[in-house]
Order: sequence, then structure tokens, then C-alpha cells
Amino acid sequence: MPGKASELVAGAKKWAANYGDFPNGEEGAVLTVPLRIRGAWERNDADLFAEVFTDNGSMLVGDKQLQSREEVLEYMTEAFKGTYKGARLEETPVVIRKLSDTVAFAVTKGGILLDGETEIAPERQVRATWVIVKEDGDWKLLNHQTSPITG
Repeated sequence: MPGKASELVAGAKKWAANYGDFPNGEEGAVLTVPLRIRGAWERNDADLFAEVFTDNGSMLVGDKQLQSREEVLEYMTEAFKGTYKGARLEETPVVIRKLSDTVAFAVTKGGILLDGETEIAPERQVRATWVIVKEDGDWKLLNHQTSPITG
């Protein structure tokens, strides 16, 4: 899907300024992962969303652990048709750490804006952790989980 991938990169560039003082080198490359996820949310595109994950990538959604790119795709396909139709993701980076040449860890804060909303509702404000790995020269999402900021 070369067309889809280039759309995702274009979407990531749209929000690059939101990622503040993080350098453009490898830290910037690692941060393209949350930027690409955000671009997929902007389009409500489950294929683009799942494409960011490794084949065995996982995502914790509530109490359910999605354990593959395929499970992520299935979940997000339904979510973008239902609850998250027209929704957007807003977040800003808090921490980015390269743990090795091929593994990084990021923390972001933000949340989901439902269709028509201009501010994130308190119950949808989250901190997210991202385990990001370099696979075939590209940074991919191995694991993603969010925790509510307010309980």
C-alpha cells in the first residue's frame, strides 16, 4: 500500500511541530510512530492505524489485550465505524528514550476527541506508553497502552 503509507507520513508531518523540543534525529524518527497513529485517527483509517504495528504488536484497550496487528485492525475497524467514528486523537510527548539502537520507549499525554468536540473530556484524558522497535529500517509499534489521568 505505497499510497496509504505516503498519506500516513504526510499526516505525521502535519503535527510534527506539536512535538516541541525533541530533536529531528533518531528521537524524531521514533516519534513518527505516535504521529502516524494520530494521522490514522485523523482519517479514521483502521488499515493505516494497524500498519504502524509490528506483526506481533499489541495494544491494551480497557481490559482487553489485542495481541497482533490483525486483532488491532479488527478492533479499530469496528471502533471507527461505531464509537470512534469521526473521532480524533490529540497528544503531546512527555518522554522519549532510546533504550538501544532498535528499541525505544515513549510516554505521551492527551486523549480522544469525539466527533464535534473541541476539548478532551476528563474521562478520556490519558497517559500512553509506547514500546517502539526498529524493524527493517522503520520504527514500528510493538506495544501500546493507555491509563486514565483521572480515576
